[in-house]
Amino acid sequence: MKGERDHVIYGRRRGRQLRPGRERLLHDLLPEVVVPTDISSPPETWFGESVRDVWLEVGFGAGEHMAALAAAQPEVGFIGCEPFRNGVARLLASIDSAGLRNIRVFPDDARTLIAALPARSIGRAFVLFPDPWPKTRHHRRRIIVAETLCDFARILRQGAELRLASDDMGYVRWMLSHTLKNGGFEWLARKPADWRCRPPDWPPTRYESKALGRGVDCVYLRFRRNAVA
Repeated sequence: MKGERDHVIYGRRRGRQLRPGRERLLHDLLPEVVVPTDISSPPETWFGESVRDVWLEVGFGAGEHMAALAAAQPEVGFIGCEPFRNGVARLLASIDSAGLRNIRVFPDDARTLIAALPARSIGRAFVLFPDPWPKTRHHRRRIIVAETLCDFARILRQGAELRLASDDMGYVRWMLSHTLKNGGFEWLARKPADWRCRPPDWPPTRYESKALGRGVDCVYLRFRRNAVA
């Protein structure tokens, strides 16, 4: 596969046994919405219908954020990456129940997809509440690292947004520092509310709701792909 790199996936790929209906979705629906074998082809051609833009979500969890956006913006094509089988099944259930036609699923390591996508092919990207891997010896497992940010800078169009979120303040500082160090992104915050409050066009995630329910603050970072790098 063009652009493929050797990556190790950390964390679970399977959870509790799925109900028969969701097993059927993995068998019947996933082949219809999975990204094509040639992931280096222009992503706007993956949807069978014309789309005005293509957005990417890395680690979509149960898919509630992407499903909400896809329903609200049917003219945008959405690519979701998630290696956790149960999360993929949850998203497929949302696709099936809402009749969403503008989502494609990559049920594997997002880094493989990001490295192979054509340059300047993505209009917005999301990495929301990724595993913070808080122990220092595990920091190399984090998705937001120099290599991945270089790939994001390559695939995002000029002016495109990269949206990051976390409830782990150590990881928030890490993400902010590494993204700004890349040189290809401008942080869009101008006042504290810009990172403390989720914007109206940013649907909540299940993980975020649980964190807020525990009284844990969440941080929302928005970056624009600039024309410098």
